[in-house]
Amino acid sequence: MPETFDILVIGAGPGGHAVALRAARLGARAAIIEQQGWGGTCTHRGCIPTKALLACSRRFAELKKLGRMGVRAADTSFDFTAMKRHQEQIVKISAMGVQKSLKDGAVEMKNGEGRIISPGEVEWVTPDGNRERLCARNIVIAWGSEPALPPGVQISERILNSDGLLSLQTLPESLLIVGGSVIGVEFATLFAELGVRVTLVEMMQRILPIEEDEAAALLLQELKKLGVAVHTGMRMEMIRDTGSSVQLLASPNAPGAGNRPAGTLEISADYALICTGRRPRINTEELNSIGIRHDRRGIAVDNLLMTDVSGIFAVGDVTGGMMLAHRATRQGDALADRLFGNGEIRYMEEAIPSVIYTHPQIARVGLTEEEAVRRGISVAVHRTDYAANITARTALLGPGFVKLLFDRDKLAGATIAGDQAGELIASLSLAMAAGISRRQLEQWVIAHPTLSEVLGV
Repeated sequence: MPETFDILVIGAGPGGHAVALRAARLGARAAIIEQQGWGGTCTHRGCIPTKALLACSRRFAELKKLGRMGVRAADTSFDFTAMKRHQEQIVKISAMGVQKSLKDGAVEMKNGEGRIISPGEVEWVTPDGNRERLCARNIVIAWGSEPALPPGVQISERILNSDGLLSLQTLPESLLIVGGSVIGVEFATLFAELGVRVTLVEMMQRILPIEEDEAAALLLQELKKLGVAVHTGMRMEMIRDTGSSVQLLASPNAPGAGNRPAGTLEISADYALICTGRRPRINTEELNSIGIRHDRRGIAVDNLLMTDVSGIFAVGDVTGGMMLAHRATRQGDALADRLFGNGEIRYMEEAIPSVIYTHPQIARVGLTEEEAVRRGISVAVHRTDYAANITARTALLGPGFVKLLFDRDKLAGATIAGDQAGELIASLSLAMAAGISRRQLEQWVIAHPTLSEVLGV
């Protein structure tokens, strides 16, 4: 007789972890199957290892500012091997934390592969090849995502995706980055701060094309200060691993302004990082066999996160859209609460913040001004510079700004570019979710002196 569960989750990344854990806490009998590592991409190949290394490079880079504050830090250096140990230790801690929370929450954990056979039935294939049929009233797909490659590009020893770059044990002398969105600029920051000669090539006319234009411009300026050579408006024609280096040929993508040289661009580097986006991890044959609608953008779900097949749901990156760990977590929490709780936890796409962990950071929730214009929304703009904040001045936090957009007195979007932007955006995300008006924000009393005062209206 097959085991039967109230909910069975396939994939233990942030979304899968959240839905299984909350369901169990609400009294459901929950199980979760994981094949590639507890915590998913975020823990093993994404958020956690990247931010562990960025924390190291930031500390090293900050030492250069201490002289102005009267602190002598002569003969500073770093040990990349020790940084890698820090990265690996933090990944282990994160993975152990996921497992411990599931165990403490009474979620039944199963290592191996989960394959949906039919609505209500999953085949569990253990690491040693044993097969067992499991039954569940509700099945949740949380397969995650994977790096996307441009047509014709093959990963090799020196042409890497983000997974491969995080596996490097020695620091290269030079690095070519193809793609100037979130992953590209974060790795450019990391390696440039450690003294690597970094060249970044972006097809669009500017880096971070979906963020506020002035936020992208601020970051471009800071990347240049680090010595990063940035070429925008350039289309990759050819990339080749010679065995000892990587050779790239690019040409102008379109006429017009761009931070690029005239004509063809030829670049040589020790390694190349291809970071032209991520795509949902789709098991096409499995989905087709049970009639779940999907395309290259992900699995189609309704506003309750259910697929076309009753009782089968999907959360996280596999649903497309913003591929963010906290978005997946919120989807998971909302789904579990709807199935086993009172349904009060809501998932609101427009209130999901995003953070780019460059130095300085860029964080946003809701609309950019450019997007508001495209939608025909007339917004009132409130802007504050870090330069006007005494705490930012005192701590030498560098350039930055806060930009708030109001649509008919309601907060419609916020962008923060500057040190600690990722921490500051949390309160504005709450304001968006709660529908707080500008008049209500004017009642906000913020302690002085703090960096948070830049949020005042």
